Amino acid sequence: MMSLNREVVIAALSLAACGILGWSSFSIRDPGYGTLAPAAWPQMVLVVLAVLSAIHLFRSAMGGAGDAEAAPAGGSRSIGDFLAHYRNPLLCYAIYFVFLLTLPVLGALIGGILLVFLLLNILGGWSPRALMQHALIAVISMGAMWSLFTFGLRVILPEGVVFSVL
Repeated sequence: MMSLNREVVIAALSLAACGILGWSSFSIRDPGYGTLAPAAWPQMVLVVLAVLSAIHLFRSAMGGAGDAEAAPAGGSRSIGDFLAHYRNPLLCYAIYFVFLLTLPVLGALIGGILLVFLLLNILGGWSPRALMQHALIAVISMGAMWSLFTFGLRVILPEGVVFSVL
């Protein structure tokens, strides 16, 4: 049974935005040099977003996701309720902001490893087993991404003061 709720509307708007952005990505000018067209990355990202939006639409329409929780009986929330409810996203934004501020000093590799490690711990817990697992995930994922961009794509990432490769 299909139901129309806020999640269905959001998913439909996301799909429409992907379509509009995908259509406009075909007007990105190709300078004629390089092996990959400038529109390739935006189009790949939009395909992934469109697939995820379609999954969201399907699950929402089939009743898998409901509307967000209603406001308290008084009709409004206090600042404390807002901060408590959105604690994790706000912490993630704050950690990312600190990552951006420390990027010139730490560089993309060390800063990225610390960013991923802290985000995983904030969201996944601080147990000793989780710390080891999160450290391993952070080093492998950021090391692989850094290697791909540095050696595979020849993109110069910020080195920082602490770690200089070349």
